Amino acid sequence: MTDQNRQKNQLHSYARYSSMALQMLVIIVLGSLAGYWLDGKLHTKPILTIILSLASVIMAIYFVTKDLLRSTDKQDKTPHKT
Repeated sequence: MTDQNRQKNQLHSYARYSSMALQMLVIIVLGSLAGYWLDGKLHTKPILTIILSLASVIMAIYFVTKDLLRSTDKQDKTPHKT
């Protein structure tokens, strides 16, 4: 593998994992803010914030795991150059 290909692969990996982290952050923040907003509207102070925060963490982990498994499957199916 040439040095240029190695740098390209590193950049691709960095971009992929950065986008996964950003996706997780957005899901968790939106879930927490939605819970906080609903608690204010329904006067159920910490309950919905806690529930939606936990649900958003679980959902973020699910999406990242699904994405990692899909990318691993693609790598396994591509023929390797020798």
